[in-house]
Amino acid sequence: MTFELWVTLITLLGAVILFATEKLPVDIVALLSTSVLLITGVVTVDEGIAGFSNPAVITVGCMFVLSSALQRTGALDSLGKLLSKSGGSSPGMFCMLIMLCVAPVSAFVNNTAAVAVFLPLVIAAAAAKKISASRVLIPLSFASQFGGVCTLIGTSTNLLVNSIYEKTGLGSFSMFEYAPLGIVLTLLGGGFLVLFGGWLLPSRRSEQLTDVYQLGEYVTELRVMEGSPLIGQRVGQAELSKDHDVTLLEIRRDKRAIRAASYEIVKADDLLLVRAKPDKLLAVTTGLKLEIEPEFKLRDETIRSDDVKLCETIVPPGSPFIGRTLADLRFGQKTGVIALAVQRTGHLLREKLSSVRLRIGDALLLLGEQADIDRVRAEDGLIVLNELDAPVRQRGKTFLALGVFGLIVVLAALNILPILVGALAAVLVLIITRCVRPEQAYGAVDWRVLIMLAGILPLGIAMEKTGAAQAITDVVLQLAGRDSPIALLAAIYLVTAILTECMSNNGAAVLIAPIAIATAQSIGLDPKPFLVAVTFAASTSFATPVGYQTNTMVYNAGGYRFSDFLRVGVPLNLLFWGASVYFIPVFWPFVARH
Repeated sequence: MTFELWVTLITLLGAVILFATEKLPVDIVALLSTSVLLITGVVTVDEGIAGFSNPAVITVGCMFVLSSALQRTGALDSLGKLLSKSGGSSPGMFCMLIMLCVAPVSAFVNNTAAVAVFLPLVIAAAAAKKISASRVLIPLSFASQFGGVCTLIGTSTNLLVNSIYEKTGLGSFSMFEYAPLGIVLTLLGGGFLVLFGGWLLPSRRSEQLTDVYQLGEYVTELRVMEGSPLIGQRVGQAELSKDHDVTLLEIRRDKRAIRAASYEIVKADDLLLVRAKPDKLLAVTTGLKLEIEPEFKLRDETIRSDDVKLCETIVPPGSPFIGRTLADLRFGQKTGVIALAVQRTGHLLREKLSSVRLRIGDALLLLGEQADIDRVRAEDGLIVLNELDAPVRQRGKTFLALGVFGLIVVLAALNILPILVGALAAVLVLIITRCVRPEQAYGAVDWRVLIMLAGILPLGIAMEKTGAAQAITDVVLQLAGRDSPIALLAAIYLVTAILTECMSNNGAAVLIAPIAIATAQSIGLDPKPFLVAVTFAASTSFATPVGYQTNTMVYNAGGYRFSDFLRVGVPLNLLFWGASVYFIPVFWPFVARH
């Protein structure tokens, strides 16, 4: 083997391991892979930076902005309202209605944007119908993936695989070419969830938020004793948090609640409602002459009144909060709310909240006045789950945003205008007409996704250039055999699906697409059916909460466990695998028709 081939294979293995273990962010892993290939001379400088000018990367960036415009103008709200107004309280019927609303939207709108819009609406509608949110949030996530594989613009993976296919000069996919298989799988997946969801989906999260977040373990009342050094200090300036890592929530005095930001003076016999770890409580009671109230019993109502509310929020993909701490963001000062607790993948984070670096899917429990919570909702960084009033939308721009979006879809479908040109033009029109402001357009783009896409593409180039793709293909052919295209198709789909569950779906597609092309060409078959298998396997990830971003978004909100996704997702993945292997040759024959 040549030096370049060894470097490519080692880089490929390292990227897969780093993607799977999440030791580094996916965008950094992609850039690291490109750097290794550039430094060793495996790819040229032009090849190394080609990803940043790739049509798929630019189109994905435009689609982020277009999805944001539809979201901001309220174009999707009317569908969401159908959920709360729908009749019947059967979980199966409600699940079906959710999928009927979400799947068509996700065929054209970014999946994470669609779930971000529907997530609080589904939770509110489920509560009104007395249905556990955990019975319907996994179907919400999965339905967005069902719809995403029905069109070329449904997911970034579809565009990426199409771009790789176009680079070979062998052909490309049209706007609705995926639709026949996508519709079949949507019907099968929806039917599976409606029929078997009652047995496979859990029923959880009916308890109070104070119990869900285990606040009773570290929220309590402290009585100010005579001689306490806090007496005479202003409430808003009492340095409990800075000096003792204790968060003051409010003061109770004469049956009156005083906000923590108040300038009133602390007095003897005041009751301080505080959040702190048990060891910190012991230190503060001793040093500041405070006494723990033995009769204290925490309930949602304890820290929620007509003026102050308790609300749960989720950090969505693309949020500016990702990778930053609440202290970095000056979150409390800007919004006026207090962060009480953070959940990550079902586990409560016990360290100091202000120092926690936030990730996609983190759930934050917040306390604040209604005006402050409205301020949080207006920010792009968090999705407020249990505050039901809709945010202010640019209602007058709804039909304009829908018209512009619909026009580019029609023009691309009729091959009048390339999707990249149409998407760029649509973004400019929406900015000029103020459907979305320039700063909102920049904020709508998930730059990590774009950098990851641009950074991982050179690895695909290196695999083809050095023969790594062909070497892996030879191994696949030996295992699956050259005489059975169906077996090869099944193997490629399965490998892609497994990789997608443990690493980025786009990364899995970029790694397997060159192998799929080389495999088809080695035995004289059309690459298109094999690339369809890669696209669908990479765009539908059901078995883990980390395999797809929409799964991560609903994980905490539904109170799920890792095993819940395995129980529902593995049978669904197997169903999609079997159905795809059967139907792909029907819609895309192994030997192209001329």
